[in-house]
Amino acid sequence: MQVKVDLPERSRQDNQINWITASIMFGFHVGAVAAFFFITWKAVIAAAILWWISGSLGIGVGYHRLLTHRGYKTPKWLEYFLTICGTVALEGGPIFWVATHRIHHQFSDKEGDPHSPIDGKCWAHMGWILMGKSLHQDTKTLSRYVPDLAKSKFHVWITKYHYLAPVSILVLLYAIGGLPFLLVAGFLRTVLGLHCTWLVNSATHTWGSRRFATRDLSTNSWWVAIFTFGEGWHNNHHAHPVSARHGLKWYEVDLNWYEIWALKKLGLARHVYRVKLSELREQESEKLASTRPELASI
Repeated sequence: MQVKVDLPERSRQDNQINWITASIMFGFHVGAVAAFFFITWKAVIAAAILWWISGSLGIGVGYHRLLTHRGYKTPKWLEYFLTICGTVALEGGPIFWVATHRIHHQFSDKEGDPHSPIDGKCWAHMGWILMGKSLHQDTKTLSRYVPDLAKSKFHVWITKYHYLAPVSILVLLYAIGGLPFLLVAGFLRTVLGLHCTWLVNSATHTWGSRRFATRDLSTNSWWVAIFTFGEGWHNNHHAHPVSARHGLKWYEVDLNWYEIWALKKLGLARHVYRVKLSELREQESEKLASTRPELASI
């Protein structure tokens, strides 16, 4: 069932612009526009590889399904590698990202949600990054939502110095391929990756289909799933947040799940939690069957 949700505007908690974040975003967007005048095939290939490393391995497989929801477990060295990949996406350190996402699930589309389209579609997409306190709270406040990460010296350290990996990548790109690599594989790739992630916050809480009757506005969006390596099956995810698999049917393409499945086959992922529609239907049937005697007695 396709739905389009008309959402009322809600007053924002903080209308102060975060000028540091806004300046960085403005600079990257200027660089992304300039990149169209320096496009080469080599730069495009480098951008595609880095997009996959940062957006899929880093954000989808690492930050989201591993660190935030603990849908599976990996050796610590692999968890740290995926975390470093996540910082390359320029979406902040793991403590900030994970805490913000856990807050989103706790207050999804209600007061307290950092990026709900109830506050406006532009707010949900990008405004919450440029204004407000959702990503800029002190570590003590955020640590309440990430006690597991707050105990890890590595995650605390890399959250503090999350800018090191993306800056190093930019320097390396310029050293290897000059301006085409810097602008296309650096600035343009980063900006496209950011907007794709933000679409999960805005588009998949506004347009799409709903398989599960969740208490929020989450939807499944095939086109967002394509651009985010499988994160667009958002209604599935909100109904079963711990599941490492978001695309629950064969045609719901979920590249992030395929990578986790491959890690499991290689012995690098264990305790992988996965929801199957067939099992859900079976459980529902058993539940209905158990209530029939009571109904009959009435």
